[in-house]
Amino acid sequence: MAPRDNEREPERPAVPGGPEAGPAPRTPDPAPGADRASGPAAPSAADLAAAYAARAGLHRHGDGRIDVLRSAGGVRGVLESILPGLVFLVAFTVLADLVLSVVLALAVAAVFVVARLVGRTTPTQAFVGVGGIAVSAALALFTGKAENFYVSGFITNSVYILAMVVSIAVRWPLMGVVFGFLRAEGLRWRDDPQRVRQYRIGTWIMVAVLGLRLAVQLPLYFMGGEGLVALGTTRLLMGVPLYALGLWLAWLVTRPITPERPAG
Repeated sequence: MAPRDNEREPERPAVPGGPEAGPAPRTPDPAPGADRASGPAAPSAADLAAAYAARAGLHRHGDGRIDVLRSAGGVRGVLESILPGLVFLVAFTVLADLVLSVVLALAVAAVFVVARLVGRTTPTQAFVGVGGIAVSAALALFTGKAENFYVSGFITNSVYILAMVVSIAVRWPLMGVVFGFLRAEGLRWRDDPQRVRQYRIGTWIMVAVLGLRLAVQLPLYFMGGEGLVALGTTRLLMGVPLYALGLWLAWLVTRPITPERPAG
């Protein structure tokens, strides 16, 4: 969803190698005897952090509030995330035909890709959606169990939880990397113990969101066919809506603390 005319995107630091980076400054010729075979310098931690944050897909309003809907891909992005799974759940519940239900879910995901290609908008999210649905469909079809349609989501959540916990342990909380880029802090927040603490809490909030998904959905998955409807329903409810809520809370608790002005 494109920003309105009266909304101005915040300036972002150029991602190394990105189109806005411009031509690299000319460096002097190496001194005689220098190793000319050495390759380009390895990217710094700041470069890697900026690149990661740029790919995270988060946005904010001009007044500094996080744009949760746009960060989720806008209305179209939300529909791309929800509809294929919803179609699968409804079709299997009504028809009890695993193959047909999988085909219908894939067809819906493919329609979104075609719509983006026709509209000449970035199809990345739609392609990712098709890939995810294809993996889920393969797991369900190869095992003959409809509940395995949701296994890939469990794996993805677990990987993200592990990555976030490790980032906290090494004092590089991922919410600091992403939000710090959005707030034009870069990596300066790492020099402030208070900011590190805030971003650690923000990252724990997202860990809790993902952990809650697993805590609720895994028992339903192990119920087999009996828990399928409840599993599919909670998967939808705890998908984009819960993620958006966690993102909003993490943004709030990581706001920079403004010093109080002296009275008078």
